[in-house]
Order: sequence, then structure tokens, then C-alpha cells
Amino acid sequence: MRSIKYVLILLIIIPPVQDVHSQEKDKTKWTPEEIINIENVRSLSFSPDSKSVVWTRRKGSKEKDKFVTDIYMTRFDLQKDGMPRTIQMTNSDESDHSPIFSKDGEFIYFLSSREKGKKLWKISVFGGEATEVNEFKNGITNISWISSNSLAFISYDGKTLYDEENKKDDTKVIDDSVHWKIRKVYSYDLKSKQITRLTNTNYPVSTYTVSHNGKYLVTRLQMSPHYGVDGSPKPKTYLFDIENNTSKQIIKGYQQPGRFQFAGDDNGLYFSAETSSSPEWEGPGITELYFFKINSSTISKVNLDWEMGISGYQVTGTNIVVALSNKAVTTTVFYKKTSTTWEKEILDFGEKNDHISVIGVNESGTMLAYAYSTASKLPRWFTSSLEIGKRGILVTNEKEFVLLNKKLTKKPIAKSEIFYWKGALDEEVNGMLYYPENYEPGKKYPLVISIHGGPTGTDRDTWSERWSTYPQIFSQRGAFILKPNYHGSGNHSQEFVESIKGHYYDLEEVDVLNGIDALDKLGYIDRDKLGLMGWSNGAIIATMLTLRHPDMFKVVAPGAGDVNWTSDYGTCRFGVTFDQYYFGGAPWDDVDGKSYNETYIIKSPLFEIEKIKTPTIIFHGSEDRAVPRDQGWEYYRGLQQVGKAPVKFLWFPGQPHGLQKITHQLRKMKEELAWFDTYLFETYKPENTAFKKESPLAKAIEMNDWSIHDGQFGVWSDNTLFPEMVKMGTDTIQIGRFEVTNAQYAAFDNNYHYSLMETNFPITGLSQDKINSYIEWINQKSGKTYRLPNSAEGKNLHKKAYKVAPKENTVNYWAGFEITFDEVAILKEKIDSVKTSLIKESGSFSPLKLGKANVYDIGGNVAEYYLEGSRLKTYGYSAYDFVDPNDTRATPSNDHTGFRLILEK
Repeated sequence: MRSIKYVLILLIIIPPVQDVHSQEKDKTKWTPEEIINIENVRSLSFSPDSKSVVWTRRKGSKEKDKFVTDIYMTRFDLQKDGMPRTIQMTNSDESDHSPIFSKDGEFIYFLSSREKGKKLWKISVFGGEATEVNEFKNGITNISWISSNSLAFISYDGKTLYDEENKKDDTKVIDDSVHWKIRKVYSYDLKSKQITRLTNTNYPVSTYTVSHNGKYLVTRLQMSPHYGVDGSPKPKTYLFDIENNTSKQIIKGYQQPGRFQFAGDDNGLYFSAETSSSPEWEGPGITELYFFKINSSTISKVNLDWEMGISGYQVTGTNIVVALSNKAVTTTVFYKKTSTTWEKEILDFGEKNDHISVIGVNESGTMLAYAYSTASKLPRWFTSSLEIGKRGILVTNEKEFVLLNKKLTKKPIAKSEIFYWKGALDEEVNGMLYYPENYEPGKKYPLVISIHGGPTGTDRDTWSERWSTYPQIFSQRGAFILKPNYHGSGNHSQEFVESIKGHYYDLEEVDVLNGIDALDKLGYIDRDKLGLMGWSNGAIIATMLTLRHPDMFKVVAPGAGDVNWTSDYGTCRFGVTFDQYYFGGAPWDDVDGKSYNETYIIKSPLFEIEKIKTPTIIFHGSEDRAVPRDQGWEYYRGLQQVGKAPVKFLWFPGQPHGLQKITHQLRKMKEELAWFDTYLFETYKPENTAFKKESPLAKAIEMNDWSIHDGQFGVWSDNTLFPEMVKMGTDTIQIGRFEVTNAQYAAFDNNYHYSLMETNFPITGLSQDKINSYIEWINQKSGKTYRLPNSAEGKNLHKKAYKVAPKENTVNYWAGFEITFDEVAILKEKIDSVKTSLIKESGSFSPLKLGKANVYDIGGNVAEYYLEGSRLKTYGYSAYDFVDPNDTRATPSNDHTGFRLILEK
């Protein structure tokens, strides 16, 4: 029987995870919650008069365990605190999305997940509630204006008899082109409420664009339900003349034409298309830009004068602003259209050059909205004007229009740079390098290699923290982070992108290993502390690296990665095109004298999985069709059966290729960090799964931090019991962990007597003279300076006390429910009948965090004295006081008041 060396864990149903590491609780440290909740401006569009923009912002909904979006409007003509005024237009636990201004600018029309997502909504730009415009029983998506009174949208004609007869049957029909749901473009007239079908085709519309004058409609039709799998037959592009109700096929012979945008004069339309050596398999390459002239049906290639293609573009009138692919950055360029060609003009955004992303253009093409960030700078959002003059195209009047992520601006952010080294084929490769926090030259650090997916993804010099990769947290754990743009990555030349065709894994492996060597030669890293992580193709590369170099890496965290290409071919939703392209045919093809394509086996880690010794944590969504879920099972089962590597498998129910639930994103990050803390940083202390933080045992453990002598709270020094003082921070005053207790006061006053049961209870009922005498004695005895809180300190402590008092020892606690002001007098009749004291031993309730100190009973148990001038005043509340949530002015009584000391630094 095979010996199993490690305890192997499989998690399928995923309960909440505890805090991974104590450093997560430090407010200066990045947390997984902060990473996944980073705010962004999305779906932006300008108002017709360009005086406003509407956009959406994502937020987490705890109730629904997912992210939803709200709609915001920013008005440039209104100012607040030196910024344009931003107004939140919607706020709910549903997603309000796809906002567009009405043609007169008076309303914002939008879609929503409210009420099954079948309604069109509108809201006045002057505020008020959103109102329903119309319900579309077959659904509505992709809204766009045709005219001031007519909207285009995508839907379908309704359920057929076949659909109705099978509506209670949950069978999934994989391929049925006869009963295929045909999505079409429709128009909706706001005045007459009339819905009109604009496209009459036997194939579904995947995307469409309407011309500015509402005359033309360009659509892309999907010709087969399995096009996404095998790339055949190719989609077709049609131009519809809405006015004359005619259509014709256009743009033939191009690979994946799309991103259609009409020129400002509507005489033609721009589109992008791929250029690759394998269009039959939708092979990756570069994206290039074209122009279709409507009256002549001719196509011109936009002469970009750039070999790496584009990553995006925006039409500005008849001209275009293009984001040129440029390895780890994008370069934004203006192309001015002449009668026969396009003239290239470099746009100057100053320090922001190569780091902006245009997210909106106004109707006249004279204003841009764009995001700006780097890998070490949080995103910011700006608008600017485009001025065409004799000196070229000028970017002027730049203004920041909204401030987001304000709470994160004080966080330390890792230093980063674009790092270059010689990779495979002796060619230069690049990637993003993040430095450890508080980096010290000459010191060697662990290295975490975070590998992007794709393989045509790219890691750029832009802010990209998310649940799948989060360099800021690893930087604060004291590591370098390298995100390599290996051979095959996008945003590079066609030759670079296509270089791994027939060489899958091989060039990428050299790129990563050479990157490690380059960092080692600089003296940056400790080669004995290397970790790998990646999602999708990043996981695939990480897995092969641990197979081919079993003793090199201390830890690996692959998410949604393949290990068996023979099964991927049939189960991946694009398995045929991907595998045919990279592996040179189907699994059953006769290759090199064999009756099968051996590449599928050679490139599958599953068949050599016994070589892996690296501790591996695997993540997979149960509904993943990009890298099917059973790849995760095969991966896990192989490592579990071989038994050479610790392995943990987390399977996220209901999740697709990218995790969507908030709980799942956080669970992935926290489990991953625990795995790295265990095997790379060696700092992880596992949680005791039988230990509950709110248990009596937790309270006993909490008391380990208290100073106690012979059962008496306090510090024993010079045969005297002193109050325990705790530091709130570096170079600050200290404050008593508790109020002065009976036992502590009795050390001063031999004539003071108390019940032994109340040794650690706060002392109450002292006069000001006796309190002063005690403080004089303790100062003389210790040689230090103790005092009561001063006026400013007392008032500040009362503010904090008010917030926590209802959960501490007050009347609110004894009531056992959320008692109202009117009920207090009635309840006190019962309180008066209690023969024992309601005051409890110090520290009976949870502490309040004051800076770095845990301080007890600030809010309740007994009220406390502070000095205002020479007079005693009280703050906090006693067990006999009611804390009124509707009146902060109410002050505690003096009947049950003690005192807490301050120690000068």
C-alpha cells in the first residue's frame, strides 16, 4: 500500500474562514476586504451639453453576497470642496446599470436587475425616485438611442411552443440549432409605447451599434450555437438601413470584426479585427483598426504606424483616439482623418503619458474622460478638452472630476517598476516588479511570482489589485512580486504573441526562470523562498513549473487551471479552437507515426504528476466552462494519490471561471494567504477549529494579557499593587486598562475595607479629596506622574463611551432588548427591587481599542471622573444609567462613579 506522507484536505462546501494572520488587523495593512472593494468609475457617458457625466460604481451587497452597481451623476457646473458635484442617483441591493442621458439631457434612462431585469427605467437629473418606463416580457439589454423618442435594444420574440412544453424540464440541450433562441434588435417608441423588430434574421445578434443620425444599424450575427467552441462557421456582419428597412452583409474575410463605432458624420464606421496566422482557429495575434465607407462599401486599413496593434479606441468626430498596445503600458495617440488617410498625432498628458485609459468621449469629440493609475498609484479620473490647432492636437483644461477610494489613500503602497530581462529565444521580456515594504538594499527577500492568464493577458503598469492577484498584501508580508509578461502575452507584437504556438509551456517556462535568475543576480531575492500563484493560464504555467522543477518552489496556488488536455478538448467551451491552435490538431489526429496526437499527453501534467512535491492549494468553480471543474478534481486526486505534496482543494459551488460571490473571493484570498504564510513565510499559526471567539474560554485567554497578582488586577511592584497602564501608541500617554479597583485603593488606605468577592471591582463613592490623596501617594510611591483625564480627554472618552455603552454594563444591557426611553422608568421599578449590585468585576465585557491599547469598561459598569479645571466631571455610564440613542446630551449620574488614571509619558 502506498504510504501517504501528508495529511490531505478536500473542501467542497465552504464555510466562513477566520482571520488568517494577526497583521490583517493592523489598519496600516492591506486586507482582502479592501482589495476586492476598490472603487472604479464604470459605464461612463456624457450628457448632450457635455456639462455632466453619468457613470456607475460597484458595491458589495452582504445580503445577496455579490457586487451590485449604483448610478452616479457628476455635474461640472456645480462645485463642492473644489470638485465637481457628484450625486448618487440610485441606491439599492439590485444592480442599476447601462445609464444613458436622454437626448434633451433631462433624464437618465437605465436598466436594472430589479424585478427580474425586464424593465426600462428613468430618473430625472434633478432627483427623485426612479420610475418604470416599460416592461419587456422577453427581457431587454444593450440600450442605445435611435432618435430623441426611440431606443434600440436587444431581446427575442418570445417562447415558442417547444419552449413552453419543456419549461419544467431542466435538461440542458447542448446543441440544437433548430430551437435556438434568436436575439434580435428592436426599437421602442417612448411616446407610442410601440415595439418594432429592426432585424429579421435567422441568427442571433451578438452586438450592434446605431449611427448618430439613427439611419444605420450594424450588427454581428452568430451563425452557430457552437461557434465559441470550434470557431466555425464565422460570424457575419450586416449593415441595416433602418429608414428603408434593407440590409446587406459587409466586412467579409476579417477575423473577429467588432468594436463598431460610426464616424461623427455617419459616412462610415470604424471597426477592429484580429490579424493572426490561424484565423480558422481564431488564433491570437494583434488587433488592428479599419474604416468601412458606407456609400462605396470599401474598407481601408487605418495606418497606425505601429507593429503591436491596439488595445482600444474611441471615435472623436471623424477622427479617433487610439490606445496603442505597448507591452506593459498603452500609448494614447490621436489620428486625424483626411480625405485619404489618417495623420498620427501624439497626445501629451504630461506625467500621465502611457498610463491613461479613455473611458468616454462627448458627442462632438471635443472632450475626453479617462482613468489614470500606475501599479503604485490608486486610480483617479479626469476630463480634458481636445483642441485641434496649428500646433497639433492639444490636451487642455484637465480636471479631476471625482475622488474615490479615499480611505485607501493613507495606505502604504508598494514601490513598483517595469522590469526587463532576457527570456526565451534570447529576446527581451518584461513584467511588473513590486518591492517589499520597507525594502533595504542588500537584503534578500522571498519572491512571489504571480502569473497572468490568457495566455494573451498582460500585466501592465496600472493599478490591478483584485481577488486573483494582490501584490500589495504580499509586499507587506515582506516579498518581491514579479508579474511576468511571458511569450504569448498580448499587448506585444504578433510574432511575440504567436511565438508559443507549438511551444506551449516551453518558452513561458524559460521566461519565468530567467526572470528569477535576473532578480537573483541583482541580489534581490532568496532563491530558497520562491512561491507561485496564478489563475487560468497562470495556474497552468505554475503547475508545469512545479512539475519540471520539483525542488525549486516552496508553495504554489493554482486557480482554475488545466492538468489534462485530452479531457479539456471536449469539455472546455472553447476547447477545440484553443487546443487545435496550440497543440497542432485534435487528440485523435495521427501525428508522427502514432494513431493519436501525443502532444496532448506530453503537455498534460496529469501524466507526470508524481514528480510534483510543492505544497499545492487548488481553487476551482463548480460551473467553470473555460477550464472545466473536473480539471480541479483530476489535479487534486492525482496529488492526493501520489502523496508527495501537501494538497488542499477548494471547490466553489455555483461559480464560473471568475469567482463572483463576495464570500468566495474572500475565502480564496484568505486560504491562499494562509497557505503562503505556512509554506513560504513560515508565519502561519492555524486557527483552533473548536475555539469560538465569543466563548468563556476566549475571555480566559484574553486575560493572559492582563497584569494580575495573587488574583488581584494590577502590577505588583515594591510590595505595592499599582493600576495596570497600557500604551495607546508610540510616544503617547498611557491609560489605565481598568478603573482603579478596590484592592488597588486599599494598598493606599489601610482603613478601607471591601468584600473579598469585590476585590477587582471598581472603587466608587470617593470624594475629590480622597482621589487627590490617592494620586499624590501613587506619584510619590512610583516616582511617576499619574493624574485624572483632563477636560479634552474626558470629553473625547465620553464620545467613545457613548458609542459602545449600549453593549456594555448599562441599563440597556440589563433590559435584554432594545429598550426605549419611555420604558426606562418602568424598568427601573424592577431594578430597584434587585438586592445585589448590578456592577460587575472589571473587564467583564469586551474591550475598546484606543490606539493600540485594549481598554475595558469605558462605556459601562461605573461612570468615571475627569477634571475640568479643578472640578470633577463624569464621563461614561454606570450599570444604573440608560444610554439614550436619540440624545447624546444625557449625562450619567454621580451615584456609581469611579476613576481611571492617566500616566504621563
